[in-house]
Amino acid sequence: MNRILTVIGNPNDINTWSNIPYFFLKAGQQASFLSSGLPLQPEKLRIQRLLWNAIQWARTGEIGGFQYSSSFLKALFSQVDLSSEPVEIISHYPLLPPAPWPTHWKVSYYIDATTHQIFQEYGLFAKIGRSTQEAALTQERENYLNADRIICMSPWAANSVINYYDIPSYKVHIIPGGANLNEHAIIEDHLNNYPDLIPLRLGFIGKDWHRKGLLYLLKVADVLHQRGLAVEVIVIGPNIQDLPNHALIRPLGFINKVQDLEKYIHVIRSLHFGCLFSSAEAFGISNLECLRLGVPVLANRVGGIPATVPDGLGFLFEPNTPPEQVANLLESFVSQPSQYDKLRKRVIERAKEFSWQSTIQKFIKLWQTPKEFS
Repeated sequence: MNRILTVIGNPNDINTWSNIPYFFLKAGQQASFLSSGLPLQPEKLRIQRLLWNAIQWARTGEIGGFQYSSSFLKALFSQVDLSSEPVEIISHYPLLPPAPWPTHWKVSYYIDATTHQIFQEYGLFAKIGRSTQEAALTQERENYLNADRIICMSPWAANSVINYYDIPSYKVHIIPGGANLNEHAIIEDHLNNYPDLIPLRLGFIGKDWHRKGLLYLLKVADVLHQRGLAVEVIVIGPNIQDLPNHALIRPLGFINKVQDLEKYIHVIRSLHFGCLFSSAEAFGISNLECLRLGVPVLANRVGGIPATVPDGLGFLFEPNTPPEQVANLLESFVSQPSQYDKLRKRVIERAKEFSWQSTIQKFIKLWQTPKEFS
């Protein structure tokens, strides 16, 4: 059976949805688990979005949420012509493919968060019309009930599928994602090369620096600096001119993983810790990129992040932890470099676990397991 991947966008394009579909697809094709990805183009539906919002406002006084509507989903999926042959679809988006499905389709989902979680955690409840929300959540539950499998990247997402949507637990599985890196560019022997702990290099990766906790990380760095420790906050992703003016920031801007992957890998390997102190986060791919390159991580215990920080390879903190507490931990490693070396060695020994190739092998094993035993 032809097994294809879909998402809102083109999974063949590395720039779609934080690179996740692209690397999942490439690893799946390499292992002959996935055959292709559907090249959907939501940008072509801008006029329909405007018309839909106008109609919604006239009917209900509400706007927003076009991407959750059946109008959008059907128009988007009509861009591709699936043959009449039996097909299996793995979808990153809980509302794709649009229902009802042909009887010769098999559908499974691979999600980082449910729509309810996205509405709740990212504040979309206040931005999308109530009728649109309710219709989307109702349809999502029907999709899960009709799906073969729902694979979640974290226990956090799986709990939502089971408890909020009331889906039988036997249909729900947990397989974390992988690092969005080309494995051919990673030289394993190089992972052992990292700088001394002075200065301490704390890494931040991500464009949405407000939500992902850059300001909190800077507070941690300030505490360390006030204690006389040399520290740098290496920032990758945001436009340099958009960042706060801070003496400890070392902004690198956006690094293109296609054109400058070697540079990106070198920078990540040079970090002592990757840091993700998000206020809301469905998963946390940047943590996996750090771990794949041998770098331990620090993060908040929110959303799906805990699934990206295995025991012994990093440290999780409750939201609103005083920055002094994080600084204490970091100071202990600076004062005892041998303990940091042991931590780094543990991460390096397990680094290959965090590749998309490893993730795909778990998918293959799940697909080979009879459903009554999976």
